[in-house]
Order: sequence, then C-alpha cells, then structure tokens
Amino acid sequence: MTKLTEFLIRCRMTGMMSNQIMLNIIKISINSANLESEAYEFLENIWDRGKFNQFLLLLERSPEVLPPAINYLDDEYPQLLRTIYNPPALLFFSGKIALLKTDCIAIVGARKATDYSFRCIGGLVPRLVNRYTIVSGLARGVDSWAHQHTLKNHGQTIAVTGCGLDLVYPPENLDLQQQIMNNGLVISEYPPKMPADRFHFPQRNRIIAGLSQKVIITEARKRSGSLITASLALENNREVLAIPGPIDRSLSVGCNRLIEEGATPLINFNNL
Repeated sequence: MTKLTEFLIRCRMTGMMSNQIMLNIIKISINSANLESEAYEFLENIWDRGKFNQFLLLLERSPEVLPPAINYLDDEYPQLLRTIYNPPALLFFSGKIALLKTDCIAIVGARKATDYSFRCIGGLVPRLVNRYTIVSGLARGVDSWAHQHTLKNHGQTIAVTGCGLDLVYPPENLDLQQQIMNNGLVISEYPPKMPADRFHFPQRNRIIAGLSQKVIITEARKRSGSLITASLALENNREVLAIPGPIDRSLSVGCNRLIEEGATPLINFNNL
C-alpha cells in the first residue's frame, strides 16, 4: 500500500472527505515533495479553521491497521473506471483485486423482479462467465441473482456496495457477500462503518457502469435505479442491452423505453 493510499484512507475514515476533495489531493500528490503538508494547505484554503481542526483531530484517531484499498493512481485501478465523470478516488476491497483488470459486463434490474428476470439471468450467465466477469450491486432481486448464478456456474463476479465492507446491505445477503469475498471481489468507495444510504446507490451505480464494457438490464420500472446505471453507461459510451417485456407490465416499462431510445434489444441468449 502506497503512502498516498494510506493517507487517503485515513482522510476518508474521518467522514469529512468528499470524493472530489480526494481527487484534488491525488492531483496534488503527482508533483508533491511533501504530500501531507501540501494537502493540509489545500484543505485550509477550502475549509474554515474549526472544520480543519476537527479534521485533524479525527485524523489522529485513525486505526493503526488500515483496511485494504487502492487509489486512482494505483496500477490495480481499472482504466475504464478512470474515464468516467467523478471516478472514485479510493476503492476499498475484499477479495481478488485482479478482477478489476478483467473484461466486465454488468447485470442489473429491479429489486422486486419477477421469475422472468430469474430465468433470463439463468440463461445468460452460463454463456457469459467464460468471457466476462459479472458485475452487479448486491441488492435484492436481479443483482443477487446475477451474483448467485455466476458463483453457481464457477464464474467470477464483482459486487459494488453502497456501504462499508464491514457492513451488509441488505442484511439477508450476509452469506452471499461472504461468498463473493471468498471467491470474487467486493468493492466500495465507502469506508468501514459507513452505513448504506439512499444517496449512496446512484453513486454506486456509476461505478458499476464505469467498470463494465456492457450493461444488461433485465426488468425495470419507469423510475428504477437500474435506469440510472443505464444512463451512466450510455454517457460513457458503453453498450446497453435491455430485455424487452410485455407492454402491460410495469416492470417492462424501463427496458422497453430504453430500447425505444436506442438500447440494444436482447432478444435471445446468444445475442451477445
């Protein structure tokens, strides 16, 4: 672990450091002879004295043993992810970090998905695992099924979470998260003890899209979070594939609209 990574971890664990500030510190580090001194000078210029002193106090309380993480400049950091808007400055991880450098495809969809998604994922994953690492968000429904089918088919999977890696959300995915940590990779930009928050999930979705060459959407309602992932993927020139569904079902609205707007219709299991 580099000194820059260690410093960023300690900064992030104060709970006061935004991703954008950490990206600025990384820029400072590139030509810095004394990183901490120059980082403190930068923070003093953007924070008032009280906030800066509070930060220093929290920084002193950092644990001696830091959790594993990589920063934007590390060799292990995937190039595709560097190209997105506001890329994560720091990624905490548990598992096979080398999976970040493999070809990835995301499978996402509704939390309250139907058996249609389950069957589609069951048909797709065996055809994908020899070519791609499967990426998803460890949420209920489609995300969980994507991870489970990948593990069942002896494939590689990456879970991107919206909380610290010492926590589990949703709680019922405790065993699944542990399986992925043991056999694949779990990553998060959030430090230990940081609970899940509804604002974290759109941020998590940008990482899912950023890691992946392609994104598959199985089922999604009109305002599904999966559509955020699809939109982010399109913004970053990634292919979005949507599985069409019956026009009279609310869970088909999102995918059918994506297809109408130009996403690739995924109409058979060999269409990849």
